[in-house]
Amino acid sequence: MTGTIGLVHITGKPSDSEEDPVHPRKLASTLAAAAVVAGTALTLVTHAGASAAVGTAALASNWYASAPYLMPQSNNPPDPTTVMAATGQKAFQLAFILAPNGGGCTPTWDGTSAVSSDTAVAGVISRIRGAGGDVSVSVGGYGGTKLGQTCGTPDATAAAYQQVIDKYGLHAIDFDLEEPEYENDAAINNELGAAQILQRNNSGLFVSVTMPGTSAGTGWFGTQLLDKSKNLGFTPNNFSIMPFDGGFNGAASQTSALEAFHSLLMSHLGWDSATAYAHEGFSGMNGKSDAGEYFYQSDFQTVLDYATSHGLGRFTYWSVNRDRPCTTTTDNGVCSNVSQNDWDFTKYTAKFAGATPPVTTTPPTSTPPTTTPPGNGSCPAAWSATTAYNGGAVVSYNGHSWTAKWWTYGDTPGGAAGVWTDNGTC
Repeated sequence: MTGTIGLVHITGKPSDSEEDPVHPRKLASTLAAAAVVAGTALTLVTHAGASAAVGTAALASNWYASAPYLMPQSNNPPDPTTVMAATGQKAFQLAFILAPNGGGCTPTWDGTSAVSSDTAVAGVISRIRGAGGDVSVSVGGYGGTKLGQTCGTPDATAAAYQQVIDKYGLHAIDFDLEEPEYENDAAINNELGAAQILQRNNSGLFVSVTMPGTSAGTGWFGTQLLDKSKNLGFTPNNFSIMPFDGGFNGAASQTSALEAFHSLLMSHLGWDSATAYAHEGFSGMNGKSDAGEYFYQSDFQTVLDYATSHGLGRFTYWSVNRDRPCTTTTDNGVCSNVSQNDWDFTKYTAKFAGATPPVTTTPPTSTPPTTTPPGNGSCPAAWSATTAYNGGAVVSYNGHSWTAKWWTYGDTPGGAAGVWTDNGTC
């Protein structure tokens, strides 16, 4: 997944800085299972020839709409049944299906493990289903080569994804459309066309489409995606945006982006307000984002209240692998970098589905960890009028620390442009 920055073009192709902030969030961590996080060093049990229990009955759609992302093979995956017992969450969004790293139009996990010969992820799915849950599978994500890029047509792309549906007996699938595919017109045509074919050929299949978010709802490529969907006559269960890694600051900025996206759904798809809300989704990020934004439990509660009061069709986040406090590592792929109990953020997706999670003691409300950014003394490097800064960059100016909301050049911290967030004295 990726976010985008706040400046949006209505017509014409935006600059790279508007659509593609630095965003390693969904790349497999090099630590993978080597990172040891207190209380979660549980090994996922798999068996040779493990079955994904094809034919398992579908859950109610509210569970697929709430399924948080989980990488089953990377980023020190937790035991999902432990998470289920602690939160009441029944479904997970397993990530990611990609084209093979060496090329071709066959599905793999993370570009390396062929779906056709997989037993490891099948074993994880069997454990989840054995505990009364189910999974959706997410295709795409940030980084790697997508099947929409390597398969020549929508039909060929759909045939590759149909292998995944058949292998695991899926009732839900997520199209996470991000870089580098997001700006590739032919690839997006393949992905949306494939989604429509799968929806038509698999009765009752829950289909979500996830895309970058901006303060204006989504960027230029996002609106083009909506227009393509309308021209195809394709209506997924929801279009979801990811309002983070683009100058966002807490829940208020996220709900504002969701309102803006609601307007785009109406204007580009011709929907009334209620229909737009019902087909709109939120995909957040817990704790510290890659751009240095912080989203706490209270932020998730605020967005959840917005989602339920407006009848949104989806509420999810990236990722369960990160839904635990940092202890022996601060690797952002395997822990949240905020004060929390294990699985605090997953409880909000369970609440969206209508569950009442078990009660645990909540840590005190936290603030971003105190660190000394690079620079002189206790302040980060001084702001320079001749330096271009990406969103999330931290500088010092007039004795204060400032964080860039989006790409900027020559805009003075504290100036009228409103580009910089004041972090206080340093």
